[in-house]
Amino acid sequence: MKALEVNRSITRFAAARLASGWKAGGGGRTGPLRLADIDPPALPGPEWQVVRPRLSGICGSDLATVDGRSSRWFEPIVSFPFVPGHEVVGDAADGRRVVIEPVLHCRVRGFDPPCPPCQAGRTNHCERLTGGHLQPGLQTGYCADTGGGWSLALVAHELQLHEVPSGWSDEAAVMIEPTACAVHGALAAPAGDDGEELTAVVIGAGTLGLATIAAIHQLRPDITSLLAVAKHPDQRRLAAALGATRVVEPDQLRRAVRQLSGSWILDSGQLTGGAPVVFDCVGSAASIADALAVTAPGGTVVLLGMPGHVGIDLTGLWQREVRLMGSYAYGPEPAAGGRHSFDLAMQVVDAAGLERLVSATYSLDRYADAIGHAADAGRRGAVKVAFDLRPEKRR
Repeated sequence: MKALEVNRSITRFAAARLASGWKAGGGGRTGPLRLADIDPPALPGPEWQVVRPRLSGICGSDLATVDGRSSRWFEPIVSFPFVPGHEVVGDAADGRRVVIEPVLHCRVRGFDPPCPPCQAGRTNHCERLTGGHLQPGLQTGYCADTGGGWSLALVAHELQLHEVPSGWSDEAAVMIEPTACAVHGALAAPAGDDGEELTAVVIGAGTLGLATIAAIHQLRPDITSLLAVAKHPDQRRLAAALGATRVVEPDQLRRAVRQLSGSWILDSGQLTGGAPVVFDCVGSAASIADALAVTAPGGTVVLLGMPGHVGIDLTGLWQREVRLMGSYAYGPEPAAGGRHSFDLAMQVVDAAGLERLVSATYSLDRYADAIGHAADAGRRGAVKVAFDLRPEKRR
Protein backbone atom coordinates (compact mmCIF):
# COMPACT_ATOMS: atom_id res chain seq x y z
CA MET A 1 0.00 0.00 0.00
CA LYS A 2 1.03 3.64 -0.38
CA ALA A 3 2.35 5.34 2.73
CA LEU A 4 4.58 8.22 3.77
CA GLU A 5 7.36 6.68 5.84
CA VAL A 6 10.10 8.11 8.05
CA ASN A 7 13.29 6.06 8.22
CA ARG A 8 16.13 6.50 10.66
CA SER A 9 18.78 8.37 8.66
CA ILE A 10 21.22 10.77 10.30
CA THR A 11 22.10 12.18 6.89
CA ARG A 12 18.51 12.90 5.90
CA PHE A 13 17.60 14.36 9.29
CA ALA A 14 20.63 16.65 9.03
CA ALA A 15 19.61 17.67 5.51
CA ALA A 16 16.09 18.38 6.72
CA ARG A 17 17.35 20.56 9.54
CA LEU A 18 19.55 22.50 7.13
CA ALA A 19 16.75 22.97 4.59
CA SER A 20 14.23 24.04 7.23
CA GLY A 21 16.69 26.67 8.42
CA TRP A 22 16.13 28.39 5.08
CA LYS A 23 12.39 27.77 4.94
CA ALA A 24 10.08 26.05 7.42
CA GLY A 25 8.77 22.85 5.90
CA GLY A 26 11.85 22.52 3.70
CA GLY A 27 12.52 19.10 5.20
CA GLY A 28 9.59 17.75 3.23
CA ARG A 29 11.73 17.77 0.10
CA THR A 30 15.12 16.79 1.50
CA GLY A 31 14.50 14.94 4.76
CA PRO A 32 13.65 11.44 5.98
CA LEU A 33 10.02 11.40 4.77
CA ARG A 34 9.44 9.36 1.61
CA LEU A 35 6.43 7.99 -0.30
CA ALA A 36 6.79 4.21 -0.35
CA ASP A 37 4.98 0.97 -1.12
CA ILE A 38 4.88 -0.95 2.16
CA ASP A 39 3.03 -3.93 3.61
CA PRO A 40 0.01 -2.99 5.75
CA PRO A 41 0.73 -3.37 9.47
CA ALA A 42 -0.29 -6.69 11.03
CA LEU A 43 -2.95 -6.82 13.74
CA PRO A 44 -1.11 -7.09 17.10
CA GLY A 45 -4.01 -8.91 18.77
CA PRO A 46 -7.73 -9.78 18.74
CA GLU A 47 -8.85 -6.39 20.10
CA TRP A 48 -7.25 -4.55 17.19
CA GLN A 49 -8.80 -3.42 13.91
CA VAL A 50 -7.60 -2.11 10.58
CA VAL A 51 -8.58 1.52 10.08
CA ARG A 52 -8.52 3.07 6.62
CA PRO A 53 -7.93 6.82 6.94
CA ARG A 54 -10.14 9.35 5.19
CA LEU A 55 -8.39 12.53 6.36
CA SER A 56 -5.19 12.84 8.39
CA GLY A 57 -3.97 16.18 9.64
CA ILE A 58 -0.49 17.67 9.70
CA CYS A 59 0.36 19.11 13.11
CA GLY A 60 3.28 20.98 14.63
CA SER A 61 4.95 17.86 16.01
CA ASP A 62 4.78 16.26 12.56
CA LEU A 63 6.44 19.33 11.03
CA ALA A 64 9.18 19.28 13.67
CA THR A 65 9.89 15.64 12.79
CA VAL A 66 9.94 16.21 9.03
CA ASP A 67 12.16 19.28 9.45
CA GLY A 68 14.62 17.40 11.66
CA ARG A 69 13.87 19.59 14.67
CA SER A 70 12.26 17.19 17.13
CA SER A 71 13.79 17.00 20.58
CA ARG A 72 16.07 14.04 21.33
CA TRP A 73 13.77 13.43 24.30
CA PHE A 74 11.61 11.38 21.93
CA GLU A 75 14.37 9.03 20.72
CA PRO A 76 13.70 6.15 23.16
CA ILE A 77 9.91 6.35 22.72
CA VAL A 78 9.80 6.21 18.91
CA SER A 79 10.52 3.22 16.64
CA PHE A 80 11.60 3.25 12.99
CA PRO A 81 10.47 3.11 10.29
CA PHE A 82 7.22 4.82 11.23
CA VAL A 83 4.34 6.29 9.27
CA PRO A 84 3.35 9.70 10.71
CA GLY A 85 -0.19 10.88 11.25
CA HIS A 86 -2.13 10.87 14.53
CA GLU A 87 -4.98 13.27 13.67
CA VAL A 88 -7.06 10.66 11.88
CA VAL A 89 -10.65 10.07 10.84
CA GLY A 90 -11.21 6.80 9.02
CA ASP A 91 -13.26 3.67 8.51
CA ALA A 92 -12.80 0.82 10.97
CA ALA A 93 -13.08 -2.80 9.86
CA ASP A 94 -16.37 -3.16 11.78
CA GLY A 95 -17.98 -0.47 9.60
CA ARG A 96 -17.83 2.46 12.00
CA ARG A 97 -16.41 5.84 11.05
CA VAL A 98 -13.96 6.65 13.84
CA VAL A 99 -11.32 9.02 15.08
CA ILE A 100 -8.15 7.71 16.71
CA GLU A 101 -7.10 8.49 20.28
CA PRO A 102 -3.44 7.88 19.50
CA VAL A 103 -1.67 7.42 22.86
CA LEU A 104 -0.22 3.87 23.01
CA HIS A 105 -0.72 3.29 26.72
CA CYS A 106 -0.56 0.20 28.97
CA ARG A 107 -3.94 -1.29 28.12
CA VAL A 108 -3.26 -0.95 24.40
CA ARG A 109 0.14 -2.60 24.91
CA GLY A 110 -1.31 -5.53 26.86
CA PHE A 111 0.06 -4.76 30.33
CA ASP A 112 -1.94 -6.27 33.19
CA PRO A 113 -1.91 -4.68 35.66
CA PRO A 114 -1.30 -1.29 33.99
CA CYS A 115 1.01 1.31 35.45
CA PRO A 116 -0.38 3.57 38.24
CA PRO A 117 -1.22 6.53 35.95
CA CYS A 118 -3.06 4.27 33.50
CA GLN A 119 -4.95 2.63 36.36
CA ALA A 120 -6.15 6.13 37.30
CA GLY A 121 -7.20 6.82 33.70
CA ARG A 122 -4.33 9.25 33.05
CA THR A 123 -3.09 7.40 29.98
CA ASN A 124 -1.23 10.51 28.81
CA HIS A 125 1.12 9.89 31.75
CA CYS A 126 1.74 6.23 30.88
CA GLU A 127 5.07 4.94 32.17
CA ARG A 128 5.39 2.00 29.76
CA LEU A 129 5.55 3.44 26.26
CA THR A 130 8.31 1.05 25.16
CA GLY A 131 7.05 -2.38 26.26
CA GLY A 132 4.30 -4.92 25.87
CA HIS A 133 3.55 -6.41 22.46
CA LEU A 134 4.37 -3.21 20.57
CA GLN A 135 7.63 -1.59 19.63
CA PRO A 136 8.36 1.78 21.31
CA GLY A 137 6.04 4.61 20.39
CA LEU A 138 4.35 7.28 22.43
CA GLN A 139 1.48 7.50 19.93
CA THR A 140 0.06 6.06 16.75
CA GLY A 141 2.10 7.77 14.08
CA TYR A 142 5.39 7.23 15.91
CA CYS A 143 5.38 3.44 16.28
CA ALA A 144 6.66 1.01 13.64
CA ASP A 145 3.99 -1.59 14.53
CA THR A 146 0.81 0.49 14.24
CA GLY A 147 1.31 2.55 11.14
CA GLY A 148 -0.09 6.06 10.97
CA GLY A 149 -2.62 8.26 9.25
CA TRP A 150 -0.40 9.27 6.33
CA SER A 151 -1.18 5.97 4.63
CA LEU A 152 -4.03 3.89 3.26
CA ALA A 153 -4.28 1.69 6.37
CA LEU A 154 -3.21 1.54 10.02
CA VAL A 155 -4.11 -0.64 12.99
CA ALA A 156 -5.71 0.58 16.21
CA HIS A 157 -6.87 -0.97 19.46
CA GLU A 158 -10.58 -0.87 20.27
CA LEU A 159 -9.82 1.44 23.22
CA GLN A 160 -8.37 4.00 20.80
CA LEU A 161 -11.50 4.30 18.67
CA HIS A 162 -14.16 6.98 19.09
CA GLU A 163 -17.15 6.79 16.78
CA VAL A 164 -17.89 9.93 14.80
CA PRO A 165 -21.44 11.29 15.20
CA SER A 166 -23.64 10.62 12.20
CA GLY A 167 -24.11 13.62 9.95
CA TRP A 168 -20.66 15.03 10.73
CA SER A 169 -18.33 15.88 7.88
CA ASP A 170 -14.89 14.29 7.75
CA GLU A 171 -13.48 17.82 8.08
CA ALA A 172 -15.22 18.27 11.44
CA ALA A 173 -14.11 14.81 12.59
CA VAL A 174 -10.42 15.38 11.82
CA MET A 175 -10.51 18.38 14.17
CA ILE A 176 -11.51 16.27 17.18
CA GLU A 177 -8.00 15.11 18.16
CA PRO A 178 -6.31 18.55 18.08
CA THR A 179 -9.33 20.03 19.84
CA ALA A 180 -9.03 17.38 22.57
CA CYS A 181 -5.48 18.65 23.19
CA ALA A 182 -6.86 22.19 23.39
CA VAL A 183 -9.62 21.10 25.78
CA HIS A 184 -7.08 19.43 28.06
CA GLY A 185 -4.99 22.60 28.15
CA ALA A 186 -7.96 24.92 28.61
CA LEU A 187 -9.13 22.95 31.64
CA ALA A 188 -5.63 22.54 33.11
CA ALA A 189 -5.28 26.12 34.36
CA PRO A 190 -6.68 26.67 37.85
CA ALA A 191 -10.00 28.44 38.29
CA GLY A 192 -10.28 31.68 40.22
CA ASP A 193 -10.90 31.65 43.96
CA ASP A 194 -14.55 31.72 45.08
CA GLY A 195 -15.99 32.22 41.63
CA GLU A 196 -13.48 34.95 40.72
CA GLU A 197 -13.68 36.06 37.10
CA LEU A 198 -10.37 35.71 35.27
CA THR A 199 -8.51 37.39 32.45
CA ALA A 200 -6.55 35.00 30.23
CA VAL A 201 -4.19 35.28 27.29
CA VAL A 202 -3.78 32.83 24.40
CA ILE A 203 -0.49 33.19 22.49
CA GLY A 204 -0.60 31.73 18.99
CA ALA A 205 -3.49 31.36 16.56
CA GLY A 206 -2.69 28.29 14.51
CA THR A 207 -4.83 25.18 14.84
CA LEU A 208 -3.99 24.65 18.51
CA GLY A 209 -4.40 28.30 19.49
CA LEU A 210 -7.73 28.72 17.73
CA ALA A 211 -9.06 25.45 19.15
CA THR A 212 -7.93 26.59 22.60
CA ILE A 213 -9.83 29.86 22.20
CA ALA A 214 -12.94 27.87 21.23
CA ALA A 215 -12.49 25.49 24.17
CA ILE A 216 -12.08 28.33 26.67
CA HIS A 217 -15.14 30.07 25.25
CA GLN A 218 -17.22 26.89 25.55
CA LEU A 219 -15.86 25.35 28.76
CA ARG A 220 -14.39 28.11 30.96
CA PRO A 221 -17.17 30.54 31.94
CA ASP A 222 -14.90 31.87 34.70
CA ILE A 223 -12.63 33.35 32.01
CA THR A 224 -14.60 36.45 31.09
CA SER A 225 -11.86 38.39 29.33
CA LEU A 226 -9.79 36.52 26.72
CA LEU A 227 -6.95 38.26 24.92
CA ALA A 228 -5.60 36.44 21.84
CA VAL A 229 -2.30 37.07 20.13
CA ALA A 230 -2.37 36.41 16.39
CA LYS A 231 0.22 37.28 13.77
CA HIS A 232 -1.83 37.18 10.56
CA PRO A 233 -5.11 38.88 9.51
CA ASP A 234 -7.10 35.67 8.92
CA GLN A 235 -5.95 34.33 12.27
CA ARG A 236 -7.14 37.51 13.98
CA ARG A 237 -10.53 37.25 12.30
CA LEU A 238 -10.97 33.63 13.36
CA ALA A 239 -9.77 34.27 16.92
CA ALA A 240 -12.45 36.92 17.36
CA ALA A 241 -15.11 34.72 15.77
CA LEU A 242 -14.27 31.81 18.09
CA GLY A 243 -14.55 33.77 21.31
CA ALA A 244 -11.59 36.06 21.97
CA THR A 245 -12.79 39.34 23.47
CA ARG A 246 -9.74 41.18 22.15
CA VAL A 247 -7.16 40.23 19.52
CA VAL A 248 -3.76 41.87 19.10
CA GLU A 249 -0.60 41.42 17.07
CA PRO A 250 2.47 40.05 18.90
CA ASP A 251 4.17 43.41 19.36
CA GLN A 252 1.04 44.77 21.09
CA LEU A 253 0.87 42.03 23.73
CA ARG A 254 2.51 43.75 26.70
CA ARG A 255 0.65 47.02 26.18
CA ALA A 256 -2.68 45.18 25.93
CA VAL A 257 -2.05 43.16 29.10
CA ARG A 258 -0.95 46.29 30.96
CA GLN A 259 -4.23 47.97 30.01
CA LEU A 260 -6.34 44.97 31.02
CA SER A 261 -4.57 44.40 34.33
CA GLY A 262 -3.84 47.98 35.37
CA SER A 263 -0.18 47.07 35.79
CA TRP A 264 2.68 49.49 35.99
CA ILE A 265 5.36 49.22 33.34
CA LEU A 266 9.01 49.65 34.28
CA ASP A 267 11.68 51.43 32.23
CA SER A 268 12.88 48.02 31.01
CA GLY A 269 9.42 47.22 29.64
CA GLN A 270 8.64 44.74 32.43
CA LEU A 271 5.11 44.66 33.77
CA THR A 272 4.54 44.71 37.52
CA GLY A 273 1.37 42.66 37.16
CA GLY A 274 -0.27 40.71 34.37
CA ALA A 275 -2.88 38.08 33.51
CA PRO A 276 -3.46 35.26 36.01
CA VAL A 277 -3.56 32.65 33.23
CA VAL A 278 -1.60 32.51 29.96
CA PHE A 279 -1.86 29.71 27.39
CA ASP A 280 1.19 29.33 25.14
CA CYS A 281 0.10 27.50 21.99
CA VAL A 282 3.41 27.96 20.16
CA GLY A 283 6.17 26.55 22.38
CA SER A 284 9.08 28.62 21.04
CA ALA A 285 11.66 30.46 23.13
CA ALA A 286 10.06 33.76 22.13
CA SER A 287 6.51 32.68 22.98
CA ILE A 288 7.50 31.23 26.36
CA ALA A 289 9.40 34.44 27.18
CA ASP A 290 6.35 36.50 26.18
CA ALA A 291 4.08 34.29 28.28
CA LEU A 292 6.25 34.67 31.36
CA ALA A 293 6.49 38.43 30.78
CA VAL A 294 2.72 38.96 30.91
CA THR A 295 1.75 36.48 33.64
CA ALA A 296 0.77 38.00 36.97
CA PRO A 297 2.74 37.15 40.11
CA GLY A 298 1.48 33.79 41.34
CA GLY A 299 -0.15 33.10 37.95
CA THR A 300 0.04 30.10 35.64
CA VAL A 301 1.47 29.55 32.18
CA VAL A 302 0.01 26.50 30.43
CA LEU A 303 2.39 25.25 27.73
CA LEU A 304 0.32 23.55 25.01
CA GLY A 305 2.69 24.09 22.09
CA MET A 306 5.43 21.47 21.87
CA PRO A 307 8.78 23.03 22.79
CA GLY A 308 12.24 21.77 21.96
CA HIS A 309 15.55 23.11 23.24
CA VAL A 310 14.82 26.69 24.26
CA GLY A 311 16.92 29.32 25.97
CA ILE A 312 14.97 31.74 28.15
CA ASP A 313 15.54 33.82 31.28
CA LEU A 314 13.60 32.23 34.16
CA THR A 315 14.38 34.93 36.70
CA GLY A 316 10.87 36.36 36.42
CA LEU A 317 9.31 32.94 36.95
CA TRP A 318 11.35 32.57 40.14
CA GLN A 319 10.88 36.09 41.52
CA ARG A 320 7.15 36.26 40.74
CA GLU A 321 6.42 32.63 41.70
CA VAL A 322 4.84 31.87 38.33
CA ARG A 323 3.81 28.30 37.65
CA LEU A 324 4.87 26.86 34.26
CA MET A 325 2.98 23.66 33.47
CA GLY A 326 2.89 21.39 30.47
CA SER A 327 -0.27 20.15 28.80
CA TYR A 328 0.03 16.95 26.77
CA ALA A 329 -2.67 14.89 25.09
CA TYR A 330 -5.96 14.14 26.85
CA GLY A 331 -7.82 12.10 29.44
CA PRO A 332 -10.60 12.35 32.01
CA GLU A 333 -10.97 16.01 33.00
CA PRO A 334 -11.55 16.59 36.74
CA ALA A 335 -12.62 20.17 36.05
CA ALA A 336 -15.43 18.81 33.85
CA GLY A 337 -16.68 16.13 36.20
CA GLY A 338 -14.36 13.47 34.80
CA ARG A 339 -15.67 13.69 31.23
CA HIS A 340 -13.06 12.64 28.67
CA SER A 341 -11.27 15.27 26.58
CA PHE A 342 -12.44 13.59 23.36
CA ASP A 343 -16.10 13.81 24.38
CA LEU A 344 -15.68 17.46 25.30
CA ALA A 345 -13.79 18.07 22.05
CA MET A 346 -16.75 16.78 20.04
CA GLN A 347 -18.93 19.28 21.90
CA VAL A 348 -16.52 22.13 21.13
CA VAL A 349 -16.02 21.20 17.46
CA ASP A 350 -19.76 21.03 16.95
CA ALA A 351 -20.63 24.24 18.82
CA ALA A 352 -17.81 26.30 17.31
CA GLY A 353 -17.97 24.90 13.78
CA LEU A 354 -14.27 24.03 13.78
CA GLU A 355 -14.53 22.22 10.45
CA ARG A 356 -13.99 25.69 9.01
CA LEU A 357 -10.35 25.45 10.13
CA VAL A 358 -9.59 22.70 7.59
CA SER A 359 -8.18 24.90 4.84
CA ALA A 360 -6.53 22.58 2.32
CA THR A 361 -6.11 18.88 1.57
CA TYR A 362 -3.51 17.02 -0.49
CA SER A 363 -2.96 13.55 -1.90
CA LEU A 364 -0.01 11.57 -0.55
CA ASP A 365 2.03 12.04 -3.70
CA ARG A 366 1.97 15.81 -3.13
CA TYR A 367 3.43 15.47 0.35
CA ALA A 368 6.22 18.03 -0.14
CA ASP A 369 3.66 20.66 -1.17
CA ALA A 370 1.43 19.70 1.77
CA ILE A 371 4.28 20.00 4.27
CA GLY A 372 5.29 23.37 2.83
CA HIS A 373 1.71 24.64 3.01
CA ALA A 374 1.27 23.48 6.61
CA ALA A 375 4.54 25.09 7.68
CA ASP A 376 3.50 28.41 6.11
CA ALA A 377 -0.22 28.13 6.83
CA GLY A 378 -0.68 31.37 8.75
CA ARG A 379 0.92 33.60 6.17
CA ARG A 380 -1.05 31.88 3.41
CA GLY A 381 -4.38 32.35 5.17
CA ALA A 382 -4.73 28.68 6.10
CA VAL A 383 -5.07 26.82 9.40
CA LYS A 384 -5.29 23.01 9.22
CA VAL A 385 -3.75 21.21 6.26
CA ALA A 386 -4.51 17.49 5.88
CA PHE A 387 -3.90 14.50 3.63
CA ASP A 388 -7.02 13.29 1.84
CA LEU A 389 -7.09 9.47 1.59
CA ARG A 390 -10.74 9.09 0.59
CA PRO A 391 -11.11 6.62 -2.30
CA GLU A 392 -12.56 9.20 -4.66
CA LYS A 393 -9.54 11.45 -4.02
CA ARG A 394 -6.78 8.87 -4.46
CA ARG A 395 -4.66 8.87 -7.56
